[in-house]
Parts: sequence; C-alpha cells; structure tokens
Amino acid sequence: MWISVSRCGSARGGDAQISAWASVQEMTLNHARRGSGRPLLLVHGLGAGWRSWSPIIDGLAESREVIAVDLPGFGESLPLTGEVSIATLTDSVAEFIREQGLDGVSIVGQSMGGRMVLELARRGVGGDTVALDPGGFWSDRELAVFGATLRPSIALVRALRGTLPALLGNPVGRTLLLAQFSARPWALSRETVLPDVRGLADSPSTGAALDALTKGPKQQGAPAGTVPGRVTIGWGRRDLVTMPRQAARATELFPDARLHWFERCGHFPQWDAPQEATRLILDSTS
Repeated sequence: MWISVSRCGSARGGDAQISAWASVQEMTLNHARRGSGRPLLLVHGLGAGWRSWSPIIDGLAESREVIAVDLPGFGESLPLTGEVSIATLTDSVAEFIREQGLDGVSIVGQSMGGRMVLELARRGVGGDTVALDPGGFWSDRELAVFGATLRPSIALVRALRGTLPALLGNPVGRTLLLAQFSARPWALSRETVLPDVRGLADSPSTGAALDALTKGPKQQGAPAGTVPGRVTIGWGRRDLVTMPRQAARATELFPDARLHWFERCGHFPQWDAPQEATRLILDSTS
C-alpha cells in the first residue's frame, strides 16, 4: 500500500493555500513511500510527478525503501511562488532531503529530474546518483529544436485532454503522440504512458519548468573527485529529446560518471526498458 504524505495540499489549490508556502524553505513536497531497506529517492521529469516511476517502482521497492517526490507544481505539490528555475527546483529537493533526514541518500532522476540529481551531486548533496537521459547538455541548436518540438507537443496533448485515454489506448494513437519519447510506443500500455501525458497537460508548472530548461543556463559539471558518491548516467540509444550525442558532453562535465547505454530505448527507460532500468538503479546505488 502506498503512503502519500503532503503538508502542502494539492497543486490545484486556491491562492490562500499557495500564499501559505512563500518559499522553498517552507515547503514539504508531496511524496510517496513504499518498501523497506536502504532509502532511494526518485526525482521525476516533466509530466506526472512521482507516478512517472510507476512502471519500475514496485521492482525497486522489493529491496529498497523508495521515496518518490512530486516536484513543486507537479502531482500534488504546490508550485513555487517565486522564480521557477532548475536551481530553485533543485533547492526544493535539497531541502526535502534535509528535512526528512535523508543525508547521503542515493538519488535517481530522469530527464529534467536527471539534470537535477546531477546538480545535487555537483553541490555535494546525496550519495550515489543515477541520471537517466538528463537534460542540460544540449548544443544551442539542439536546445532550439527541443523547445520548438516539445512546446507544440504539450499544446497538442492539452487540446486533446478529454480524448487522451482513448487515443493512448490504441497502438496507432500512442505511436502518433509518443514517437518523440519512446522507441516503441505501440508496444507500451495505456496505463504506462497516460499519467505522464496527462501530467504534461495538467501540471501548473509545466510551462515554467520548460522555460527553465530552454532559457536558463546549461548544466555545470563537477571536477573529478568532487561528487559525494558513484555517478551513473543512463542514455537511450534512440532518445529524440536528449540526443545520444549529448552523453559525451555529460561524461566530459562529470568525469567520474559511468555511462550505460539502453539499446532500443527512447527518452523514458522506465517505459522502454523497465527491467533493465530497475537493475541499473539497484546495481548503481547503495
């Protein structure tokens, strides 16, 4: 049974709720816990909040205590009231780690969350780090293409909000909507992809977070020997969001990192290669 904890209420709450949480330091992120053992913190990307991890969370929880957060403005966490940037979103996770007594926790992130966990490692926060298809390593041209293709995709799923269950229940619909995100969208189930697609459409912070990715600074690196634990970067060979060639830039900026390739995998290893992603996470964290 999931235990979900939230002091900050729903991300769709009124102004009175939002004004009660004026800063990251006062915010407790909504989160879910499952399993027992050494703690493992999961940080999602744009989309569904902690439910983005649903395809692999049960496998991880068989041997670990899994703690999966909703970032501000996603899932059931309230948005930030000030600037939304990769730095302030990462601050919210760092504060969550502090307030929950999770110093030294192993951390896993995907996409925007992958970028954030690398930023935490650069800051010396946490323990072992696994970043799956992280953002932040685009060239200027790649970044322009990313923004120019993802913004229309988000606008499309918002326009199709009421028909998403039916569209994603059909292999042809999944292929048309998700070709940018999955190497084999026709092979996925509706239950796997619907939470993330709905999250792109519904999350209050989708637009602001996308602006942070496309208009903010790129990811800084960490010199060899300065990160607090092992760093593993996983990348899909067929990722059309964060292109595979960006992996070389990531490992150059994080020279302590080990690179793992997911074959026949797009931007979401938890979709396209759930068993392999589970094994990589468990083998790469302590």
